[in-house]
Amino acid sequence: MSSLATQFGQSFSDHPLRKAFMKWQCRVRQMAMRENEGRPDDAIMPAVLLAGQSEPLGRVITVMNKGPGYSVTPELQHMAAKTNDPAQIRDQAIRFLSSAYYQKAEEFSDILTATFPPASPGAAQIHDSGECRLLFDAYAQRFDLTCKVWRLAPHNLLHQATMAHNGLFNPQMPPDTVVLGFEPDWDRSRADPEIR
Repeated sequence: MSSLATQFGQSFSDHPLRKAFMKWQCRVRQMAMRENEGRPDDAIMPAVLLAGQSEPLGRVITVMNKGPGYSVTPELQHMAAKTNDPAQIRDQAIRFLSSAYYQKAEEFSDILTATFPPASPGAAQIHDSGECRLLFDAYAQRFDLTCKVWRLAPHNLLHQATMAHNGLFNPQMPPDTVVLGFEPDWDRSRADPEIR
């Protein structure tokens, strides 16, 4: 995929594994919002495995962002700007994200994102590797995604959407937070049980 496609956050793949993963992610994220007050679990926090490593580097909290035609970034930014009370912002975010937000998997980009502290050695290591595997394992389903890693610039739509989303749950996030994008290579990725 070119940098231009990353800029717009959409891979346009109709791979069956992509469709299954996106539907599963929408379902587990909606459950996290409705049943767990937005707290991420293993379905949202994959283990990161770098090439040549037998042990995961750690886990990252991934964000699934709407594609450009369905973006709600301005709404998320407005929600955060309405009040200075973090608890109120979080409650509004959970209500918003647990309603219809995750209903339509086709509205989402398959490029997952994650935030890291400024100058994070882990983010640098993941980015420098150029590629990694994200291992999701929860609810009797496993996805092993081989991903190209992008460091997203602040003007990138996925960067902006990720910062707006995560800012609802962490208002103290520094403006120079690092945002990485993980672009799955669906032909090299796997699921267990297999998707047919």
